Amino acid sequence: MRRRSPVPPAPLPQRDGIDPVRVRLPADPGGVWGTVRDHLVDRFQGAIGAGRVDAMLGAGRFVGVDGVLSGAEAYAAGRYVWFHRDFAPEVPVPFEVGIIHRDERIVIADKPHFLATTPRGRHITETALARLRRDLGLPALQPAHRLDRLTAGLTLFVVRPEDRGAYQNLFAERRVRKEYEAVAPYDGAVALPLTVRSRIVKERGVTAAREEAGAPNAESRIELVERRGGLGRYRLLPATGRTHQLRVHMNGLGLPIHHDPVYPVVTDPAPDDFRAPLQLLAGILEFTDPVDGRVRRFETRLRLAEWADGPIV
Repeated sequence: MRRRSPVPPAPLPQRDGIDPVRVRLPADPGGVWGTVRDHLVDRFQGAIGAGRVDAMLGAGRFVGVDGVLSGAEAYAAGRYVWFHRDFAPEVPVPFEVGIIHRDERIVIADKPHFLATTPRGRHITETALARLRRDLGLPALQPAHRLDRLTAGLTLFVVRPEDRGAYQNLFAERRVRKEYEAVAPYDGAVALPLTVRSRIVKERGVTAAREEAGAPNAESRIELVERRGGLGRYRLLPATGRTHQLRVHMNGLGLPIHHDPVYPVVTDPAPDDFRAPLQLLAGILEFTDPVDGRVRRFETRLRLAEWADGPIV
């Protein structure tokens, strides 16, 4: 089997911390596309229209390994094309990304509520990854794992591409001890501590995950740390990392985390409404470094607004 040639480096720099889009021109056995423009119009006219493709070509926004493309170049399967897409306006998230630790291999960040970890959907430039790449001057930075947009706290990013797999494997192989804090209702009828095991299913395009019958794929340890009247502060220790796992398990116990817009009822807060952050915080990351073998332990500097003094989220 013939091996594909290595992908050449992008000739375009990042823009606002976002990589350019890369397109590899596919095989064309029927000879449908005579020129590069023909393919680009076919490929993108449904999303942005043929007129916009032509305008981008005219502005020199499509680039190949040898420079700017006019679109009149003869079609050649396997050619690489790069461009920057137009970013839709995003509501600025008015909270900073804190830096807990930085060295030559990793960055440990305190991600605020409402800020997505990585570009996805309608959140592109207003993401922790884009901000850190810009602010720290680290264009190759990549996350080793991901926190939900509504969850605040510790997130590990990898500085060098050659190290990313080692740190990602820590999370994939469950070799990271993660400790979360949450504020939720207190219910004396719920006997704690306990370990919850269930099967969680999250469907693409559906906001809420659900628990269903079947072999468990999610496990969380739930502990009550202290109580103030009808509220409790909880320590949550996930052994697995399913989407919305802690929120689903707390809700399943009848203890939905305060200000959760999904569990138990899906609501739709305005994108510029930052008044009621989800009271869930990734507080501790602990692991043995896969590169140098050192035991690493990091603790957030943030505090949940409904419980503690100090910087609040």
